[in-house]
Amino acid sequence: MSAAIFLAATALAGCASPERFTLAGTSWRLVSIQSMDDAQGTTPVPDPAKFTVAFGKDGQASFQLDCNRGSGTYQASPSSDGVSGSLTFGPIAATLMMCPQPSLDQTVSLALSHVRGYLYKDGHLHLSQEADGGILSWERG
Repeated sequence: MSAAIFLAATALAGCASPERFTLAGTSWRLVSIQSMDDAQGTTPVPDPAKFTVAFGKDGQASFQLDCNRGSGTYQASPSSDGVSGSLTFGPIAATLMMCPQPSLDQTVSLALSHVRGYLYKDGHLHLSQEADGGILSWERG
């Protein structure tokens, strides 16, 4: 009887769904900005620590945008696959210092306002913009 229970438990354990990814409680550093325009291609971020996002468990996000800091709300709805979903940021209130040039602060700020989805793949978070506007790729921070 105990062997049958062990076999049933083992079979059920094999059917368990994989762990689902969640944005809440995670933080990330921006590593690249991919344009859907082949002429522009992918822009590597020289210093990922200057561009960060932290997703709070309360629906608040905080940002480091080069020499500026920002915060705002976010809304995420996971898909059934457990690794992707829709994502939007509310208005982001940010400081308005002029960062030493060249800087990607304006580019990243604008791109964040157009984010509509996410995909977690190979340890990276990819945020896609509306209308194939591009992809922001992040590593764990």
